[in-house]
Amino acid sequence: MASTTSATSILSTSPSLSRHKTPLHLFSSSLQLNPSFPTSNLPKLITKLHVTSPANNSTAAPTKPTEETIFFDGGAHYGDLVANLVLGFTLLWLPLTLAAVFRAFFLRYRFTNLRVTVISGLSGDDRSDFSYKVIKDVQVVPRFIGEWGDIIITLKDGTKVDLRSVPKFREIAKYCLSMAQESGAVSTENGPKGF
Repeated sequence: MASTTSATSILSTSPSLSRHKTPLHLFSSSLQLNPSFPTSNLPKLITKLHVTSPANNSTAAPTKPTEETIFFDGGAHYGDLVANLVLGFTLLWLPLTLAAVFRAFFLRYRFTNLRVTVISGLSGDDRSDFSYKVIKDVQVVPRFIGEWGDIIITLKDGTKVDLRSVPKFREIAKYCLSMAQESGAVSTENGPKGF
């Protein structure tokens, strides 16, 4: 019981440990703490995302970690949902309205300087990531007089990724092509193909 008393007194006197509310005696009955233990050397609980790019050859100097910057992070365009809700009063359009509601609430697109991420599903567990290095082609299809549109990304293995109702779809498609050209994945062209 003496170890519990010393642990509780250290917990109450140490400012860095005082934020923990759980008594230490619940975790171990034989807990031995040294009162002269320096609490200033405890690590801070901070997590940063750093991504390192692989070196081209083994003799190259190691590269600095690159932070991931977000170009676009958002869901489907709100106009797609509104237009489909208005047209949903007809029974023929009802399946398309349900698809638009699902896109509005459970679909998210993220374009960063390193990758493209598509997050979907009721809890956001269904996630697809791919790098700009695997992009072969980018095409756009405008919807509703060009307010939003679809982006069709073709990967090198032949997979087509269809991103529906993307706001700022022309700017995002140009960004995808420019990032793919920087990585050497596609040849230089005028811009995204499409209508």
